[in-house]
Amino acid sequence: MNERYDLAVIGSGPAGQKGAIAAAKLGKRVAIVDRPAALGGVCLHTGTIPSKTLREAILYLSGLRLRTFYGPDYALKRQIRIEDLRLRVDAVVAREREVVRDQIQRNGVDFVEGWARFAGSHALEVEREEGPPVRLEAEYILVACGTRPARREGIPFERHGIRDADQIWETAAGALPGSAVVIGGGVIGLEYASMLAAAGIATTLVDARAELLEFVDREIIGHLLDHLRQAGMVFKLGAEVTAVRGSRSEGVKVDLASGETLEAEAMLYAVGRQPNTDRLNLAAIGLPTDRRGRIEVNAQCQTRIPHIYAAGDVIGFPALASVSMEQGRVAACHMFGRPASLPTDLLPYGIYTIPEISMVGQTEHELASAGQTYMVGLSRFDELARAQIIGDRTGLLKIVFDPGSLRLLGVHLIGESASELVSIGQVLMSTGGTLETIRDTVFNYPTLAEAYKVAALDGLNRARGAPRP
Repeated sequence: MNERYDLAVIGSGPAGQKGAIAAAKLGKRVAIVDRPAALGGVCLHTGTIPSKTLREAILYLSGLRLRTFYGPDYALKRQIRIEDLRLRVDAVVAREREVVRDQIQRNGVDFVEGWARFAGSHALEVEREEGPPVRLEAEYILVACGTRPARREGIPFERHGIRDADQIWETAAGALPGSAVVIGGGVIGLEYASMLAAAGIATTLVDARAELLEFVDREIIGHLLDHLRQAGMVFKLGAEVTAVRGSRSEGVKVDLASGETLEAEAMLYAVGRQPNTDRLNLAAIGLPTDRRGRIEVNAQCQTRIPHIYAAGDVIGFPALASVSMEQGRVAACHMFGRPASLPTDLLPYGIYTIPEISMVGQTEHELASAGQTYMVGLSRFDELARAQIIGDRTGLLKIVFDPGSLRLLGVHLIGESASELVSIGQVLMSTGGTLETIRDTVFNYPTLAEAYKVAALDGLNRARGAPRP
């Protein structure tokens, strides 16, 4: 059985979905290949959506948001069980899966069930669970096959209590563990570690680096680490893991090069991700990858083979769902002659730790290293009525600006709704907004968005040598 398409997409995650739909809206015949159980990709099943839902479930059940008012021991539920968290996660994932399915069907995109690999530069062979393989031929192919957790040799992931970031959802029902070790202090590791600590689990985070999230503003990351330490989290930075052991009777033991052994009931390994390109038979078409399995592309997500594109986590940094969606759209538009571009210098980052952090633009360190003059305007959430109402007294918004033109160079936040608030700064920066633009804008009151006005007035006073408002 052979089918011919204008575009065949490998993978149904954010990049694949949006690329397929963009092409379909241009009147093209499009197919997406993926396993039925994987519709929506890692983003929907084990990554972005379930992890952020888990975060909200923990915040709600732990009562963390309300402890400002009702005391440090307040909790909606004293003992959170795994099934309490899964209830909310499963409901959201099921609903979002139907949304993805509906969008694909509504736009006339064919969903081909199975595993795809290249059988030629314009051909895919799709292996199915039942029946013979299907061959698809397409004028263009978009590789959006995503990634899976990287695994270190020697770590017994099949043992009791030892998991990677995808396996965390395989945990059986029952009480949450009393203690946990998280190996890896990147975005995923920090997000999960902060959730575990918020749920009352004694959490230790181990990372070989001396500093975490180096691309984040140092003041913001300092606030985050201080908050996590106050929540009881222990950090082992600059620490090398030499061995991991685990059993149902003795729990998990993590040996460090220093000679220290960490003991816990559970362990999460969250060091990097492995692109799924090793499953595509790229050798059949002569498309190379780098040593980590990533595919090199240009600004339009086009590979070295002109009619083959790649988008999403499989091409590497920044590996954000929001960016992957735009990469898929840009790829589809470019292959069919429609102009589209992705402004890579103004991509917003949302890191869903507790508290969450977000940023867009340049950091103080980047500007100082480049020898560029800058100044800073600050707003602390404890100055905002809305923050008092919701109980967030730790939040901070920082605007980095050019003191001559007053144009925004970067916006950095920590606190409630940081990933929502950053978009205001993103739009201001993309349209040439200044501190005076913010000063002259009326914000609803009381809102967290008002932090922009406070920070702008602070920055204007600093630029003029005046005291803070």
